[in-house]
Order: sequence, then structure tokens, then C-alpha cells
Amino acid sequence: MNLNQARFNMIEQQIRPWEVLDPQVLDLLSVVRREDFVPLAHKALAFVDMEIPLGSAPGQAMLAPRVQARLLQELALKNTDKVLEVGTGSGFMAALMAHQADSVLSLELDASLAAQAQSNLQKAGVNNVAVRVADGSQGAQSDAPFDAILLSGSVAKVPAALLQQLKVGGRLVAIVGDEPMMRATVVTRTSDSNFTTTEPWDCNAPRLTGFTEPSRFAF
Repeated sequence: MNLNQARFNMIEQQIRPWEVLDPQVLDLLSVVRREDFVPLAHKALAFVDMEIPLGSAPGQAMLAPRVQARLLQELALKNTDKVLEVGTGSGFMAALMAHQADSVLSLELDASLAAQAQSNLQKAGVNNVAVRVADGSQGAQSDAPFDAILLSGSVAKVPAALLQQLKVGGRLVAIVGDEPMMRATVVTRTSDSNFTTTEPWDCNAPRLTGFTEPSRFAF
């Protein structure tokens, strides 16, 4: 397989048509080698428009390329930003963000995934990401506040504890809701006590582990 051609096709046929038009994001997808963050068993699927299974835990997956690219575009990172990621997975999103931000703290509940992500990042020469084995549903209060927070998976609801760890002017990006219809959600902290929320596009994604699910009453 011609990896460079496959990467070009991914960008031009999947990502750009999905309204990812930020030239910095598109350039970054050409530079950061996605195939180096895909499990060996699924290497041939690195540039396919699909979620890629990670590890042995059910539901653990690397998000589809177009979803990762659009989440990155929504974050609108600056090179001075301090970023928190919940759900390290393979480390690919952390690597993308690390190229645009000052530093990234990435929390992963699965210790084996965290170790693999750390190895992937080291091999890729990314040295401004810290991977920590932790339940990310409550964020990282001791390291807060953050300029940007990314949830690399879906949640039923964004915990208030995470929003409180944003700086004023900071933004949190997540995929929120329940199947069959979830929405990309961007929450911006406009003051100490105020937040604005937009839901710019629809997207389903695997659940992040450790987050509370709302009660389902049956009558």
C-alpha cells in the first residue's frame, strides 16, 4: 500500500468534504503519521473511514479520521494553550493537539492502552504530552485550569466538574447524547459563572468509560 497516497485520499475524500477546511489541521494530518498509532493488527485500516478497535476492552476504539479532524478544528488551539484530553486511546489525538498547543495532559482509564499510547508518542517524537492512568470523568483538578478540554469519545452529559476546570475563554469539545443521535458540543466559558454552548454537527461515537449514565426508568 502506498501510505502517502492513502493519506492524501483520506484527507481529500473523507476529511475535507466533512467541512474540515482549516489549513493548519489539514497540514497536520499530512505530517502526523496516523498509521503509527493504529494497532498492528489493524494497520491496513489506518486511513479507512471507520472506528478502529483498540485493546481488549469492548467499545474501546480510535475515532474515524474525519471525526478526529473536525474535533481538532473545533478546538481551535493556540501554541500557548494548556490542554486536557480525556480518553487517550492510541495517543493519536494527543499527538495532533501537541503540535498545536503548548502542552497536553491526557487521561486514560485503561493502563495497557495508556502504556501503548505513551510508547506511540515517544516513537513519534512527541514530548509535550503527559499520559496519566486516571478516571478522567472528574478531570484533573490539581492541574487546572485548562485552555481547552477534549473528550475523545461520547458522554451522555458533560460533568460540571470538567467545565469548572476551564479558564475563562477556554472551551470544551465533546460528543454528547445517546444513539442514534449524538451531537458535537462546544462549551465556552465566558466568565466565572457563565458558559455558552453550541452543537455544530451530528456524530455518533463510542462511550468513554467512567462517566455517569442517566437513569432509564421503565413503566
